[in-house]
Amino acid sequence: MRAYPIKFRPILKEKIWGGEKLSKILNKRTTSKNIGESWEISGVQDNISIVSNGLYKGKSLNDLIKLFKGDFLGEGNISVFGENFPLLIKFLDAKTNLSVQVHPDDTMAKEHHNSYGKTEMWYIMENEKDAEIVLGLKNNKISTEILDNINASNVNSIFNVEKVKQGDCYFIPAGKVHAIGAGILVAEIQQTSDITYRVYDWDRKDDKGEQRELHTDMAKKATKKFSTNGKSNYKIKKDKPINLVDCEFFTTSIFKLKGLHKRDYSKVDSFVVFMCVEGVAEITVNNNTEFIFKGETILIPANSKDVIFNSQGAKMLEVFIEPKDAESKKLAS
Repeated sequence: MRAYPIKFRPILKEKIWGGEKLSKILNKRTTSKNIGESWEISGVQDNISIVSNGLYKGKSLNDLIKLFKGDFLGEGNISVFGENFPLLIKFLDAKTNLSVQVHPDDTMAKEHHNSYGKTEMWYIMENEKDAEIVLGLKNNKISTEILDNINASNVNSIFNVEKVKQGDCYFIPAGKVHAIGAGILVAEIQQTSDITYRVYDWDRKDDKGEQRELHTDMAKKATKKFSTNGKSNYKIKKDKPINLVDCEFFTTSIFKLKGLHKRDYSKVDSFVVFMCVEGVAEITVNNNTEFIFKGETILIPANSKDVIFNSQGAKMLEVFIEPKDAESKKLAS
């Protein structure tokens, strides 16, 4: 495979809670006023990303995996995930609150949906004053049976709520009840899964005057209790990646670039994804250079070695996978 910095066409999703920040701030091309998500790299069925630049322009993500296998994904990822792309990379704009929701783990998702579960993380790119997120149950002694009886009068006594600020990062394992609140722009990394169990939707109605379906029974089965909020404590250092999340599903770091910087990925048996969360940078692989602007995403194939960055202050999220247990991650046949 001829490696270079690969871009994909964003897949934009209208949402009842979406707004205009993805177009106005991240320059996604749309005239819609309620775009909630930009799927940057997706292997989800019926939502397969298409290359937008370079030698492989017009080919799908699945085409690249089938053609180049380990050279593209990494040999370890091929052994674990086969020809399935293991991550879903997104930007989200919450004009209003997302529903309070929970996602199944791999075991539950395989049993009920023949799918992967959904562990994810959020990086807060921008937020309006006093913006908040929901993170888990307020009290670990609360029974999940309480999810049967949520309403506007008791919601604040059931869920843990935290104010956020730009640069905050949260790890959301499968089973943790959560919601992104109004006024927040997020970079999200997650397993390849689109399974969501709604717990509470703030009593709102859609454009037909109907409330959206809740999935309370499945949510109760999926919900787990956690002792921490999953917030990453870190300090940015110039040109040095600082780890934000290191779990079995993905490893994510953040770094700020100043001038020329070269990184050797020859020992990383994985594709590497870069999400630009601030500024602009040049990324060069094998003498092929692409600019990456705030709100853009680039994938570097696994057979790449050196990646050269040039920027006067861009912040990047770096994402890759280190497979740990091949048999446990395979989808049910």
